[in-house]
Amino acid sequence: MANVAGRVFRVVGPVVEIEGVSTLRMLDMVEVGDEHLVGEVVRLKEDKAYVQVYEDTTSIKAGDPVFSEGYPLYVELGPGLIGKIYDGIQRPLEAIQEKEGIFIKRGVHVSALDRNKKWHFTPVKKEGMSVKGGEVIGEVIETALIKHKIMFPPATEGKLKWVAKEGEYPISEKIAVVESNGQNSDVFMWSRWPVRKPRPYLERETVSEPLITGQRVIDTLFPVAKGGCVAIPGGFGTGKTVVQHQLAKWSTLISLYSSAAASGETR
Repeated sequence: MANVAGRVFRVVGPVVEIEGVSTLRMLDMVEVGDEHLVGEVVRLKEDKAYVQVYEDTTSIKAGDPVFSEGYPLYVELGPGLIGKIYDGIQRPLEAIQEKEGIFIKRGVHVSALDRNKKWHFTPVKKEGMSVKGGEVIGEVIETALIKHKIMFPPATEGKLKWVAKEGEYPISEKIAVVESNGQNSDVFMWSRWPVRKPRPYLERETVSEPLITGQRVIDTLFPVAKGGCVAIPGGFGTGKTVVQHQLAKWSTLISLYSSAAASGETR
C-alpha cells in the first residue's frame, strides 16, 4: 500500500512541485493526485521535490496527495513480454482496452505481466547446488521461437534449498528458495528492475558480424554491427518511421526465405 509522501504545491505543465517531503529520493516513482498519475522524481531541493508526470496533469491542484512505495521507476521482466504492446510506462494497451475501452483514461493501472497465465517451467538446477545471480534456474517456452531462460536475481548467492518440479506455474508462484546466511529468499519467474539501472553482465562479446538491413544507403554508408545499437535522430516527417517499416519488411522476407529454405521449398 502506497504511503502519502507529500502534497502538491504547484503544477507547471507536466512538472509537479511537491512540498513536505522527507522520504523521497531521486528517481523514485510516485503517484500524483487521487487518480494516481505515474511520475518520477527528477529534482530535490530542501523540503521540496520536483516530479515529471508521465500523464496529463489537467485538474491536478495544490494540496492533492502524492503517494510513494519507495521504489524507483521500474519495469516488470519475465515471461509474457513477447507479443504485447505497451505504452511508455509499460501499461499493456490490449489489457487496458479490455478493462476501460478504446480510450485510455488517466491513472489506469494494469499489471504489465499476466499474473494468472500459467507457463511450463522446466528446472535445470537441482536442490543442494550452490547458485549465484545470473545463473539459469530453468526454462520457459515463451513462443515457438523463443526459449525464455529464468535466472536468479543479480544479488542472489547461496544454496538452492528448494526448486519447483517441471510443470505449469503462474509467474506469481515461487519456483525456488535460496538459503544464504541462515535466511531464505524466494525466487519467482518475474522481477522488477529499475529503468535507470543497467542490467549487470559477466562479459561483453565483441561485435564482428555486420547486420544486413537490405537498405543499400545504410549497408554502404552507415553499416550496422549485429548486436550493436543504432540511433536515428530527426524531426517530424524526416523518414524515421519509413526506415523502421523497410527494416521490418526486409526482416520478414529474410525470415520467410529462411523457413522455406529449411523446408526445401525454395527454387
